[in-house]
Amino acid sequence: MFPDDTIAAIATPIGQGGIAIVRLSGPDALKIADRIFRPRNAARMPSKVLTYSVIYGLLIDPANCSPVDEVIVSVMHGPHSYTREDILEINGHGGMVIIRRILEIVLAEGARLAEPGEFTKRAFLNGRISLTQAEAVMDLITAKTEESRRIAADQLRGSLAEKLSATRNRLLDLCALAEVCIDFPEDEVELKTSEQMGVELEAVAQELEKLSRTYNEARFFREGLATAIVGRPNVGKSSLLNALLARDRAIVTDRPGTTRDLIEEYLNISGLPVRIIDTAGIRNSDETIEQEGIRRSLRALENADCILAVFDGSMPLDAEDHSLIRKISSGNVIIVVNKADLDEQISFGNLLPVNSPLVRVSTLNGKGIDDLKSLIVTTNLKEWKEEREGVVITNLRQKQAIDQSVMALGRAAQILCRNQPLEILALELRDALEHVGSLTGDVTHEAILDRIFSEFCIGK
Repeated sequence: MFPDDTIAAIATPIGQGGIAIVRLSGPDALKIADRIFRPRNAARMPSKVLTYSVIYGLLIDPANCSPVDEVIVSVMHGPHSYTREDILEINGHGGMVIIRRILEIVLAEGARLAEPGEFTKRAFLNGRISLTQAEAVMDLITAKTEESRRIAADQLRGSLAEKLSATRNRLLDLCALAEVCIDFPEDEVELKTSEQMGVELEAVAQELEKLSRTYNEARFFREGLATAIVGRPNVGKSSLLNALLARDRAIVTDRPGTTRDLIEEYLNISGLPVRIIDTAGIRNSDETIEQEGIRRSLRALENADCILAVFDGSMPLDAEDHSLIRKISSGNVIIVVNKADLDEQISFGNLLPVNSPLVRVSTLNGKGIDDLKSLIVTTNLKEWKEEREGVVITNLRQKQAIDQSVMALGRAAQILCRNQPLEILALELRDALEHVGSLTGDVTHEAILDRIFSEFCIGK
């Protein structure tokens, strides 16, 4: 990262469209614009206009002074911009040749091609947004449902950052109390301060633990609920996928083993993004390609957040069904009995996993499909109605940092109870403080920043 250079990138998807945008940010953004842009009103050069101005004119190739495109230029002066630097956005016609040519000219005039997420990274490094807000930017871009968007937008407004900042201030107070005990070791002061610290330690730890628990369900809105459809061949797995999606996504035939590879699609169920995975039928097979498909099915079963175990209700259980039941005994399973339009011949006895809900469906006429969708939501969002009223965390980095802070606070509480040296207590409190600070960016490590912003698209 070179904070004194000017970066540029195409900020809109590559392809044909009405408008495409090249974005610049940095100290030379307006100087570059003055060299390549000719406004219709000569007095309105980019470096001369007020911030938030929009100017119409021609973009020129300085090499030969020939016009490249009619454009509209948006000017935002720092620090009142996304990056707190001077920002220029060139709005040209949305053709691949045109917009790439504009970018080439900008780079030839001294700008550098931006790295993935570098505009947002500069916004963070310049104090425009917190680290949790920076992560929310990407979550907002990739939101798959309206509820996903709402959560990301809430974090982008700073709700999580505000909560963590308040927690960090409480930890700072605890650190100050520890220093009081160390610097003024009189028994009366130490006893009083230790009592205060014990109460506050427990309160902060409980608050962080509550926030950590929201991850278990909130992450589904960021990542999607991985839901694997499993079963022996010809029970109707691909038909179930098509019925859930309400379109023909998977090939359906009477021949066993038609599905050879995993088929993934996203489905919006009451705001919950569900990543549906149709798998190959699980059975014993001597065919090499089918064996690989079955191995992938078993991996999907192991990694799924939710399992839809499909059985043919018009037939008694066979050996392959019994084998599947054993494989799903410890997972989060919904039992789906298909072919409810036919006479039911299946009987499970006491073979099914305890507390696994059962729903009867017909992929032929759609019976029970809405009931299945409701079950997917209610069995995986058991606490969501309560938790979504407050702040939640949606990614693993956040959860791990919070959990590490809670563990440090737990160790600090034990030190207090055992009357161990207060210098050790202070170290544990600083450890808890550092982990919370790493969430908001008050404490930063270059490797963490690189990992976070590498997930962004170029231009954002």
